[in-house]
Amino acid sequence: MGHHNIRFDGDTYALSGAWSPPTSRANFCEEDYALTFYLAEFINSISNIAYVYLALRYMYGPGSRGILSPRWDFMSISLLGLGIGSFLFHASLRYSLEFADEFSMLGLTWSMLHASLTVRQSPATARLISISLTVIFTVFSAFYIQSPRIIYQVIAFATGILVVVLRSQYLFHWAQPGFPEVKSRNWNARTWKGISICLVGYLLWNIDLEYCAELRNIRDRLGLPLAWLFELHGWWHILTAIGASQFMDVAREVRDEVKQEDKER
Repeated sequence: MGHHNIRFDGDTYALSGAWSPPTSRANFCEEDYALTFYLAEFINSISNIAYVYLALRYMYGPGSRGILSPRWDFMSISLLGLGIGSFLFHASLRYSLEFADEFSMLGLTWSMLHASLTVRQSPATARLISISLTVIFTVFSAFYIQSPRIIYQVIAFATGILVVVLRSQYLFHWAQPGFPEVKSRNWNARTWKGISICLVGYLLWNIDLEYCAELRNIRDRLGLPLAWLFELHGWWHILTAIGASQFMDVAREVRDEVKQEDKER
C-alpha cells in the first residue's frame, strides 16, 4: 500500500473529541484525542510551533522595527502559514482543514521556488517567473480541489523541492559571474545540511507510517512523557521547519549578495 493511502482509524477516543468524528483523508499514527478533548493529535499539533517560532524569529530579529512592524518576506510568511495550517489540520482532522495543511505546504514550496528562480534575473524576467509560478500554483490548486488525491500533492511538493535543489546547485557551481568561492562553499554546505535534515524528517515520517503498531507498543511501555519522543510525525514537522529555515537563510544571504553586486556596478 502506498504511503499516501495508509490510515490509522478506530482509536478509543476518536469519536469523543471536540472535532469528532475525523473526516480527513489522512489519519496518522498518533492516537486521536488520547491526551486532550480539544486536540485530535496533540504532538502532531504542537510540534508545528517549530514553523511558527522560526518564522517569527526572522520577522522580529535584527532589522525589525517593533511588534507592529516586523521584517517579513514571502518565505517567512509561508513558513508561518504552514505552522498555522498544519496545526489546524492535526488539531481537528477535518477534511476542510486538511487542505489548509496541504496548500500551506505548497505555499512554502512556492516561496522557495520564487526565491531561488528569481535571483540574478533581470526585473522583467523575475516578473515573468513570479507570474508563471502564480499561474502554476493557482491551476494546480484548482485541479487538486477537484481531484484531491494526496499523491498529487506529494508529487507537486517533491518536484518543487527538486527544482529548488537544482537551481541552488547551478547558482553555487556554474552561474557566471560566479559568487565568491568561500561564500558559495558555505551556502552549498548549509543548503545540503538543510536538505539532509528534511530527509531525516521524511524518513521518520515513513517509519511512523510503516511501523505504527510497533511504535504504539513502545509508547505504551514507556508512558508519558518519554512516549512523545516516538511520535515521529511530530519530528517531521520540527526537522522540516529547521531544514526549510536553513535554506531560507541561505536564500536571503544570496539575495543580499546580489543586491550588493548591483550597487557596485
